[in-house]
Amino acid sequence: QVQLVESGGGLVQPGGSLRLSCLASRSIFLINAMGWYRQAPGEQRELVAVITSGSSTNYADSVKGRFTISRDNAKNTVYLQMNSLKPEDTAVYYCSTGVLRGTYRPDSWGQGTQVTVSS
Repeated sequence: QVQLVESGGGLVQPGGSLRLSCLASRSIFLINAMGWYRQAPGEQRELVAVITSGSSTNYADSVKGRFTISRDNAKNTVYLQMNSLKPEDTAVYYCSTGVLRGTYRPDSWGQGTQVTVSS
């Protein structure tokens, strides 16, 4: 099973940007899909973005046009570029591996990284 380590979280002002990274313990070249989830206090975990092995992407409506998911197979890393951040983006962000066939089904998780958007 692949190990995932997220980084890049922190405190940012509204309107600011952050880039999250997810480093995998092995090659991600053949992994069907990878995704970013987030979970705010008292809320259910929400799927934010998914990228397939062919680099097709899907986004939650709440982040479309602001967030971009990408992957670098040579570095075994998936990124989440977050722009125009809002206070409601505050959450713990989790990286995952999984399979996308209609819906995305995760099978491995990272430990999460905290993103706080506040002035």
